[in-house]
Amino acid sequence: MSEEIKPRKVVIVGAGRVGSHSALCLMFQHLVNEIVFVDINQEAAAAQAGDLNDLASGLGDNFVIRVGNYSDCVDAHFVVLTAGRSRRPGETRLEMLGGTLKILEGIVTGIRESGFHGILISVSNPCDVVTEYLYRNLGLPRSQVFGTGTLLDSARLRRALSEIIGVNSKQIQAICMGEHGDSSFIPTSHISVQGIDLREYLSLVHSDTDINFDDVMKRVRESGSSIVAGKGCTEFGIGSVVASIIASILHNESIVLPLSAHLDGEYGESGISIGVPCMLGMEGIERVLEIDLSYNERRAMRKSCDVVRSYVDQAMLPVEEQAE
Repeated sequence: MSEEIKPRKVVIVGAGRVGSHSALCLMFQHLVNEIVFVDINQEAAAAQAGDLNDLASGLGDNFVIRVGNYSDCVDAHFVVLTAGRSRRPGETRLEMLGGTLKILEGIVTGIRESGFHGILISVSNPCDVVTEYLYRNLGLPRSQVFGTGTLLDSARLRRALSEIIGVNSKQIQAICMGEHGDSSFIPTSHISVQGIDLREYLSLVHSDTDINFDDVMKRVRESGSSIVAGKGCTEFGIGSVVASIIASILHNESIVLPLSAHLDGEYGESGISIGVPCMLGMEGIERVLEIDLSYNERRAMRKSCDVVRSYVDQAMLPVEEQAE
């Protein structure tokens, strides 16, 4: 019989900036009570844990934050994979695949052999390729292995639209779909402002506003690159995304989020993980939602899936056959 899951225990694989800021967001929202860092650099991981323990003490909160190993996954409710190097200026996420693959095998072996049976959230880039690799190698149902996908892209999209049309981003319903990368796209046919179709809203309030969605998509795609160019990494936005996913699961919110999920026939695609709207509940992904897409949106989805598939095929090759 498998060991009981501790409902608020999180193992974070990778104690760098993304891992530590994910932990920080989880602490500020009081979502968990035990955070375990697993990292090859145990000294750095211990330093992160010590710093966060100082924060917990200052807040007067009772958290357990420590360094552990893969055996800690056995009773973890969540494993958050953030391991990997930062993206270099000018580099695409897909170009990070070779470096990520070098560390994934050991991580997958450690998690699988621990007996982990909770929910794994993948952040490491390239997100969709890594998510599919984990799904195929961990032997867990797709409801329990998924990536952050286009959730951060969607937040950036709503921010851009908010600035263009002058309405609070919380009032805007809009998502990005496809790859968490350069082939992502915006299903513009599903954008609304507090339930009002965007085109109708613009005719009512901003009759002279013309939205160029090619420019908006370019802005969304380049948002992360500009942050990387300026400070060397992204960390705060993605940390909040991880916390929002875990909050949705713990609170059983039955919320729809664009996550990287394994497709099994949805959108006419199989054998890859990619950003699609998913119903998220206490067991993880309860359902992949297959929304109606326009002709051009279907073409964009197919193109993005083809891009991800080519890299998944590479990732699944034996190590000696993989391209450098």
